[in-house]
Amino acid sequence: MPRRSHSPPRRLPEAEPEELYGPEVRLEEEGFAWYNPDKWYPVEIGQVFESRYQVLLKLGFGSASTVWLCRDLNSHSYVTLKVYETGHRQALNEERVLDHLWRVSSDHPGRSLLRSIKASFEVSGPAGPHVCLVFETLGLSLADIRELAGGKVPENLLKGLIYALLLGLDHMHSEAHVVHTDIQDGNIMLAITDTSILDDLVEAEWALPSARKIVGERITYASTGLEIPDDPGDPIICDFGDARFGDGPFEGQVMPDLYRAPEIIIGIPWDEKIDIWALGLMIWDLFQGKLLFNTRHRDRTASRAAHFARMVSLLGPPPDDLLERGSSWKELFDKEGKLMIDGEIPESSLEEEEGNLEGSEKAEFLIFLRKMLQWRPEDRLSARELMEDLWLNRQQSDE
Repeated sequence: MPRRSHSPPRRLPEAEPEELYGPEVRLEEEGFAWYNPDKWYPVEIGQVFESRYQVLLKLGFGSASTVWLCRDLNSHSYVTLKVYETGHRQALNEERVLDHLWRVSSDHPGRSLLRSIKASFEVSGPAGPHVCLVFETLGLSLADIRELAGGKVPENLLKGLIYALLLGLDHMHSEAHVVHTDIQDGNIMLAITDTSILDDLVEAEWALPSARKIVGERITYASTGLEIPDDPGDPIICDFGDARFGDGPFEGQVMPDLYRAPEIIIGIPWDEKIDIWALGLMIWDLFQGKLLFNTRHRDRTASRAAHFARMVSLLGPPPDDLLERGSSWKELFDKEGKLMIDGEIPESSLEEEEGNLEGSEKAEFLIFLRKMLQWRPEDRLSARELMEDLWLNRQQSDE
Protein backbone atom coordinates (compact mmCIF):
# COMPACT_ATOMS: atom_id res chain seq x y z
CA MET A 1 0.00 0.00 0.00
CA PRO A 2 1.50 3.38 -0.95
CA ARG A 3 2.30 5.77 1.89
CA ARG A 4 0.16 8.85 2.31
CA SER A 5 2.02 12.02 1.49
CA HIS A 6 2.90 14.82 3.89
CA SER A 7 -0.18 17.04 4.26
CA PRO A 8 0.10 20.76 3.54
CA PRO A 9 -0.61 23.06 6.49
CA ARG A 10 -4.18 24.22 6.83
CA ARG A 11 -4.93 27.83 5.94
CA LEU A 12 -5.83 30.11 8.83
CA PRO A 13 -9.52 30.81 9.48
CA GLU A 14 -10.83 33.97 7.86
CA ALA A 15 -13.58 34.66 10.40
CA GLU A 16 -13.15 37.28 13.11
CA PRO A 17 -12.36 36.02 16.65
CA GLU A 18 -15.18 35.49 19.10
CA GLU A 19 -13.79 38.33 21.22
CA LEU A 20 -10.73 40.57 21.30
CA TYR A 21 -9.62 41.53 24.81
CA GLY A 22 -7.86 44.76 25.66
CA PRO A 23 -4.28 44.90 26.97
CA GLU A 24 -5.54 45.44 30.53
CA VAL A 25 -7.02 41.90 30.66
CA ARG A 26 -4.82 39.17 32.15
CA LEU A 27 -5.83 36.16 30.07
CA GLU A 28 -5.25 32.57 31.23
CA GLU A 29 -1.52 31.99 31.98
CA GLU A 30 -1.06 35.76 32.30
CA GLY A 31 -2.93 35.53 35.59
CA PHE A 32 -0.05 33.78 37.35
CA ALA A 33 1.92 36.08 39.66
CA TRP A 34 5.15 34.72 38.16
CA TYR A 35 4.11 35.19 34.53
CA ASN A 36 6.82 36.77 32.36
CA PRO A 37 5.97 37.02 28.64
CA ASP A 38 9.62 36.68 27.66
CA LYS A 39 9.71 33.23 29.30
CA TRP A 40 6.48 31.92 27.74
CA TYR A 41 6.79 30.98 24.09
CA PRO A 42 4.34 32.91 21.86
CA VAL A 43 2.68 29.95 20.13
CA GLU A 44 0.31 30.99 17.34
CA ILE A 45 -2.57 29.11 15.76
CA GLY A 46 -1.50 27.97 12.29
CA GLN A 47 2.17 27.77 13.26
CA VAL A 48 4.06 24.62 12.21
CA PHE A 49 6.75 23.15 14.48
CA GLU A 50 9.48 20.82 13.25
CA SER A 51 7.95 21.06 9.74
CA ARG A 52 5.38 18.60 11.07
CA TYR A 53 3.07 19.75 13.87
CA GLN A 54 0.55 22.45 12.92
CA VAL A 55 -1.14 24.25 15.81
CA LEU A 56 -4.94 24.21 15.50
CA LEU A 57 -6.20 25.51 18.84
CA LYS A 58 -5.31 25.96 22.49
CA LEU A 59 -6.39 23.18 24.83
CA GLY A 60 -5.22 24.68 28.10
CA PHE A 61 -2.39 25.91 30.27
CA GLY A 62 -0.60 25.05 33.48
CA SER A 63 1.68 26.75 35.95
CA ALA A 64 4.67 26.38 33.61
CA SER A 65 3.32 25.48 30.17
CA THR A 66 0.69 25.93 27.49
CA VAL A 67 -0.99 22.99 25.74
CA TRP A 68 -2.13 22.90 22.11
CA LEU A 69 -4.04 20.63 19.76
CA CYS A 70 -1.96 20.03 16.64
CA ARG A 71 -2.23 18.12 13.40
CA ASP A 72 0.68 15.80 12.65
CA LEU A 73 1.18 16.51 8.94
CA ASN A 74 3.13 13.27 8.52
CA SER A 75 0.76 10.81 10.18
CA HIS A 76 -2.44 12.79 9.44
CA SER A 77 -3.49 12.49 13.08
CA TYR A 78 -4.08 14.74 16.07
CA VAL A 79 -1.41 15.21 18.72
CA THR A 80 -1.03 17.42 21.77
CA LEU A 81 1.91 19.80 22.07
CA LYS A 82 3.05 20.95 25.51
CA VAL A 83 5.32 24.01 25.40
CA TYR A 84 7.18 24.74 28.61
CA GLU A 85 8.23 28.07 30.04
CA THR A 86 11.92 28.53 29.32
CA GLY A 87 14.31 27.23 31.95
CA HIS A 88 11.64 25.58 34.10
CA ARG A 89 12.91 22.67 36.19
CA GLN A 90 9.82 20.56 35.43
CA ALA A 91 10.49 20.52 31.70
CA LEU A 92 13.63 18.40 31.62
CA ASN A 93 12.46 16.31 34.56
CA GLU A 94 9.19 15.36 32.86
CA GLU A 95 11.02 14.43 29.67
CA ARG A 96 13.47 12.32 31.67
CA VAL A 97 10.73 10.51 33.63
CA LEU A 98 8.65 9.86 30.50
CA ASP A 99 11.71 8.42 28.77
CA HIS A 100 12.30 6.15 31.76
CA LEU A 101 8.67 4.97 31.72
CA TRP A 102 8.90 4.25 27.99
CA ARG A 103 12.01 2.11 28.52
CA VAL A 104 10.38 -0.09 31.17
CA SER A 105 9.51 -3.30 29.33
CA SER A 106 6.30 -4.76 30.71
CA ASP A 107 3.02 -6.39 29.71
CA HIS A 108 1.32 -5.00 32.83
CA PRO A 109 -2.16 -3.70 31.88
CA GLY A 110 -1.46 -0.53 33.87
CA ARG A 111 1.35 0.51 31.54
CA SER A 112 -1.14 1.86 29.00
CA LEU A 113 -2.72 4.03 31.72
CA LEU A 114 0.36 6.25 32.04
CA ARG A 115 0.76 9.00 29.49
CA SER A 116 3.49 8.22 26.97
CA ILE A 117 5.56 10.66 24.96
CA LYS A 118 5.64 10.62 21.15
CA ALA A 119 8.44 13.11 20.53
CA SER A 120 10.34 16.01 22.06
CA PHE A 121 12.24 18.99 20.70
CA GLU A 122 13.27 22.52 21.63
CA VAL A 123 12.41 25.91 20.15
CA SER A 124 14.26 29.16 20.77
CA GLY A 125 12.50 32.00 22.54
CA PRO A 126 13.46 35.53 23.68
CA ALA A 127 14.82 34.23 27.02
CA GLY A 128 16.23 30.89 25.89
CA PRO A 129 15.13 27.46 24.68
CA HIS A 130 11.71 25.95 25.40
CA VAL A 131 11.23 22.21 25.87
CA CYS A 132 8.32 20.93 23.74
CA LEU A 133 6.72 17.53 24.35
CA VAL A 134 4.39 15.76 21.91
CA PHE A 135 1.69 13.42 23.24
CA GLU A 136 -1.37 11.55 22.09
CA THR A 137 -4.36 13.84 22.53
CA LEU A 138 -6.51 13.17 25.59
CA GLY A 139 -9.90 14.46 26.64
CA LEU A 140 -11.23 16.02 29.81
CA SER A 141 -9.49 15.83 33.17
CA LEU A 142 -11.27 14.41 36.21
CA ALA A 143 -11.41 17.99 37.51
CA ASP A 144 -13.34 18.93 34.35
CA ILE A 145 -15.64 15.92 34.73
CA ARG A 146 -16.43 16.84 38.32
CA GLU A 147 -17.20 20.44 37.41
CA LEU A 148 -19.38 19.52 34.43
CA ALA A 149 -21.17 16.85 36.49
CA GLY A 150 -22.28 19.43 39.05
CA GLY A 151 -19.45 19.09 41.55
CA LYS A 152 -19.50 15.34 42.26
CA VAL A 153 -18.60 12.23 40.27
CA PRO A 154 -21.30 9.52 40.49
CA GLU A 155 -20.33 6.40 42.45
CA ASN A 156 -20.73 3.94 39.57
CA LEU A 157 -18.43 5.99 37.32
CA LEU A 158 -16.00 6.71 40.14
CA LYS A 159 -15.41 3.05 41.00
CA GLY A 160 -14.37 2.22 37.44
CA LEU A 161 -12.03 5.19 37.36
CA ILE A 162 -10.45 4.24 40.69
CA TYR A 163 -9.84 0.64 39.65
CA ALA A 164 -8.12 1.74 36.43
CA LEU A 165 -6.01 4.30 38.31
CA LEU A 166 -4.90 1.61 40.75
CA LEU A 167 -3.78 -0.52 37.80
CA GLY A 168 -1.71 2.40 36.51
CA LEU A 169 -0.26 3.14 39.93
CA ASP A 170 0.62 -0.52 40.48
CA HIS A 171 2.71 -0.60 37.30
CA MET A 172 4.21 2.80 38.07
CA HIS A 173 5.17 1.89 41.65
CA SER A 174 6.05 -1.80 41.47
CA GLU A 175 7.65 -2.08 38.02
CA ALA A 176 8.75 1.40 36.92
CA HIS A 177 9.65 2.53 40.47
CA VAL A 178 8.25 6.00 39.84
CA VAL A 179 6.61 8.23 42.45
CA HIS A 180 4.33 10.78 40.79
CA THR A 181 4.13 13.19 43.81
CA ASP A 182 1.23 15.18 42.29
CA ILE A 183 -1.76 12.86 42.04
CA GLN A 184 -4.83 15.11 41.79
CA ASP A 185 -7.92 15.35 39.61
CA GLY A 186 -6.38 17.89 37.25
CA ASN A 187 -3.58 15.47 36.36
CA ILE A 188 -5.82 12.54 35.42
CA MET A 189 -7.26 12.79 31.90
CA LEU A 190 -9.64 10.56 29.99
CA ALA A 191 -8.62 8.84 26.77
CA ILE A 192 -10.57 9.82 23.66
CA THR A 193 -12.47 6.92 22.09
CA ASP A 194 -13.94 8.89 19.18
CA THR A 195 -11.65 11.41 17.45
CA SER A 196 -14.60 12.95 15.60
CA ILE A 197 -15.05 15.16 18.67
CA LEU A 198 -11.68 16.70 17.77
CA ASP A 199 -12.80 17.19 14.17
CA ASP A 200 -15.85 19.04 15.48
CA LEU A 201 -13.72 21.12 17.83
CA VAL A 202 -11.39 22.21 15.02
CA GLU A 203 -14.23 23.03 12.64
CA ALA A 204 -15.87 25.12 15.36
CA GLU A 205 -12.58 26.98 15.89
CA TRP A 206 -12.31 27.71 12.16
CA ALA A 207 -15.95 28.87 11.97
CA LEU A 208 -15.62 31.13 15.04
CA PRO A 209 -12.01 31.57 16.21
CA SER A 210 -11.51 31.58 19.97
CA ALA A 211 -11.23 34.75 22.02
CA ARG A 212 -7.77 36.28 22.27
CA LYS A 213 -5.72 39.29 23.18
CA ILE A 214 -3.20 40.95 20.87
CA VAL A 215 -0.47 43.21 22.24
CA GLY A 216 2.12 44.19 19.64
CA GLU A 217 3.15 40.98 17.89
CA ARG A 218 2.12 38.73 20.77
CA ILE A 219 -1.19 36.85 20.79
CA THR A 220 -2.57 35.24 23.95
CA TYR A 221 -5.39 32.78 23.25
CA ALA A 222 -8.32 31.56 25.31
CA SER A 223 -8.56 27.78 25.65
CA THR A 224 -11.18 25.74 23.84
CA GLY A 225 -13.14 23.41 26.10
CA LEU A 226 -14.33 19.86 25.51
CA GLU A 227 -17.67 18.39 26.58
CA ILE A 228 -18.32 15.17 28.52
CA PRO A 229 -18.22 12.37 25.92
CA ASP A 230 -20.96 9.74 25.62
CA ASP A 231 -18.32 7.02 25.94
CA PRO A 232 -15.48 8.23 28.20
CA GLY A 233 -12.20 6.39 27.80
CA ASP A 234 -9.78 5.11 30.41
CA PRO A 235 -8.24 7.53 32.93
CA ILE A 236 -4.63 8.32 32.04
CA ILE A 237 -2.11 9.52 34.64
CA CYS A 238 -0.38 12.64 33.27
CA ASP A 239 2.00 15.46 34.24
CA PHE A 240 5.19 13.87 35.50
CA GLY A 241 7.05 17.17 35.95
CA ASP A 242 7.55 16.63 39.69
CA ALA A 243 7.94 12.84 39.60
CA ARG A 244 10.93 10.90 40.95
CA PHE A 245 12.20 7.51 39.92
CA GLY A 246 14.80 5.07 41.13
CA ASP A 247 15.50 3.41 44.44
CA GLY A 248 13.83 5.38 47.23
CA PRO A 249 13.16 6.57 49.77
CA PHE A 250 13.42 10.18 48.62
CA GLU A 251 13.74 13.48 50.47
CA GLY A 252 12.55 17.03 49.98
CA GLN A 253 9.32 19.01 49.84
CA VAL A 254 6.87 17.74 47.22
CA MET A 255 3.08 17.53 46.71
CA PRO A 256 0.55 20.39 46.50
CA ASP A 257 0.00 21.99 49.91
CA LEU A 258 -3.56 20.72 50.43
CA TYR A 259 -2.64 17.16 49.40
CA ARG A 260 0.54 16.83 51.46
CA ALA A 261 1.02 13.53 53.22
CA PRO A 262 2.02 13.39 56.91
CA GLU A 263 5.61 12.37 56.14
CA ILE A 264 6.13 15.51 54.04
CA ILE A 265 4.97 17.76 56.90
CA ILE A 266 6.87 15.78 59.53
CA GLY A 267 10.01 15.96 57.40
CA ILE A 268 11.04 12.34 56.91
CA PRO A 269 12.07 10.40 53.79
CA TRP A 270 9.15 9.35 51.60
CA ASP A 271 8.28 6.79 48.95
CA GLU A 272 5.39 5.79 46.68
CA LYS A 273 2.98 5.78 49.62
CA ILE A 274 2.59 9.56 49.26
CA ASP A 275 0.77 8.81 45.99
CA ILE A 276 -1.58 6.49 47.89
CA TRP A 277 -2.34 9.27 50.40
CA ALA A 278 -3.03 11.71 47.55
CA LEU A 279 -5.25 9.16 45.81
CA GLY A 280 -7.37 8.86 48.95
CA LEU A 281 -7.81 12.63 49.13
CA MET A 282 -8.64 12.84 45.43
CA ILE A 283 -11.28 10.11 45.75
CA TRP A 284 -12.87 12.00 48.65
CA ASP A 285 -12.84 15.27 46.71
CA LEU A 286 -14.42 13.70 43.61
CA PHE A 287 -17.09 11.77 45.50
CA GLN A 288 -17.98 14.33 48.16
CA GLY A 289 -17.61 17.43 46.01
CA LYS A 290 -15.40 19.19 48.55
CA LEU A 291 -11.78 19.20 49.67
CA LEU A 292 -11.00 17.22 52.79
CA PHE A 293 -8.17 19.67 53.56
CA ASN A 294 -8.95 23.23 52.53
CA THR A 295 -7.28 25.67 54.91
CA ARG A 296 -4.86 28.19 53.41
CA HIS A 297 -3.06 31.07 55.11
CA ARG A 298 -0.70 33.65 53.70
CA ASP A 299 1.87 32.46 56.20
CA ARG A 300 3.25 29.07 55.11
CA THR A 301 3.88 27.88 58.67
CA ALA A 302 0.32 28.76 59.68
CA SER A 303 -1.01 26.79 56.70
CA ARG A 304 1.08 23.76 57.62
CA ALA A 305 -0.05 23.98 61.25
CA ALA A 306 -3.71 24.13 60.20
CA HIS A 307 -3.17 21.19 57.85
CA PHE A 308 -1.55 19.19 60.65
CA ALA A 309 -4.39 20.08 63.03
CA ARG A 310 -6.94 18.89 60.49
CA MET A 311 -5.08 15.56 60.24
CA VAL A 312 -5.25 15.18 64.01
CA SER A 313 -8.95 16.04 63.95
CA LEU A 314 -9.76 13.38 61.35
CA LEU A 315 -7.22 10.64 62.12
CA GLY A 316 -6.47 11.12 65.80
CA PRO A 317 -3.03 12.03 67.20
CA PRO A 318 0.03 10.91 65.21
CA PRO A 319 1.96 7.88 66.52
CA ASP A 320 4.98 8.83 68.63
CA ASP A 321 7.25 6.54 66.63
CA LEU A 322 6.38 8.48 63.46
CA LEU A 323 7.14 11.86 65.03
CA GLU A 324 10.46 10.53 66.33
CA ARG A 325 11.62 9.97 62.74
CA GLY A 326 11.55 13.67 61.83
CA SER A 327 11.79 17.16 63.27
CA SER A 328 10.05 19.54 60.83
CA TRP A 329 6.76 19.12 62.69
CA LYS A 330 8.30 20.91 65.70
CA GLU A 331 8.24 24.17 63.71
CA LEU A 332 4.45 24.06 63.93
CA PHE A 333 4.42 24.40 67.73
CA ASP A 334 5.19 27.43 69.91
CA LYS A 335 7.53 27.55 72.92
CA GLU A 336 4.75 26.27 75.17
CA GLY A 337 4.29 23.24 72.94
CA LYS A 338 0.96 24.47 71.54
CA LEU A 339 0.11 23.98 67.89
CA MET A 340 0.19 27.38 66.18
CA ILE A 341 -3.46 27.61 65.17
CA ASP A 342 -6.31 29.86 66.23
CA GLY A 343 -8.20 28.14 69.03
CA GLU A 344 -8.28 24.44 69.77
CA ILE A 345 -8.06 21.57 67.31
CA PRO A 346 -11.64 21.18 66.03
CA GLU A 347 -13.30 17.85 66.62
CA SER A 348 -14.53 16.03 63.54
CA SER A 349 -14.49 12.64 61.83
CA LEU A 350 -14.81 11.12 58.39
CA GLU A 351 -18.12 9.61 59.51
CA GLU A 352 -19.55 13.06 60.27
CA GLU A 353 -18.32 14.62 57.05
CA GLU A 354 -19.24 11.88 54.56
CA GLY A 355 -22.58 12.90 53.11
CA ASN A 356 -23.36 10.58 50.20
CA LEU A 357 -23.87 7.16 51.76
CA GLU A 358 -25.61 5.51 54.69
CA GLY A 359 -25.37 2.32 56.70
CA SER A 360 -23.11 -0.47 55.50
CA GLU A 361 -22.32 1.32 52.24
CA LYS A 362 -20.92 4.27 54.16
CA ALA A 363 -18.96 2.01 56.50
CA GLU A 364 -17.42 0.11 53.58
CA PHE A 365 -16.46 3.32 51.76
CA LEU A 366 -14.75 4.74 54.85
CA ILE A 367 -12.90 1.47 55.44
CA PHE A 368 -11.60 1.78 51.87
CA LEU A 369 -10.61 5.41 52.42
CA ARG A 370 -8.80 4.65 55.68
CA LYS A 371 -6.66 2.08 53.88
CA MET A 372 -5.08 5.10 52.16
CA LEU A 373 -5.34 7.83 54.82
CA GLN A 374 -3.01 6.54 57.52
CA TRP A 375 -0.39 8.48 59.49
CA ARG A 376 2.34 5.91 58.92
CA PRO A 377 3.15 5.39 55.23
CA GLU A 378 3.81 1.70 55.86
CA ASP A 379 0.25 1.32 57.17
CA ARG A 380 -1.24 2.42 53.84
CA LEU A 381 -2.08 -0.36 51.43
CA SER A 382 -0.37 -0.62 48.06
CA ALA A 383 -2.23 0.01 44.81
CA ARG A 384 -2.37 -3.73 44.16
CA GLU A 385 -3.82 -4.45 47.61
CA LEU A 386 -6.42 -1.71 47.23
CA MET A 387 -7.76 -3.36 44.08
CA GLU A 388 -9.12 -6.15 46.30
CA ASP A 389 -11.28 -3.81 48.40
CA LEU A 390 -14.89 -4.80 49.09
CA TRP A 391 -16.49 -1.38 48.46
CA LEU A 392 -14.54 -0.90 45.23
CA ASN A 393 -15.56 -4.28 43.84
CA ARG A 394 -19.18 -4.25 44.96
CA GLN A 395 -21.37 -3.72 41.93
CA GLN A 396 -23.93 -0.93 41.97
CA SER A 397 -26.72 -3.45 41.43
CA ASP A 398 -25.73 -5.26 44.65
CA GLU A 399 -26.08 -2.17 46.79
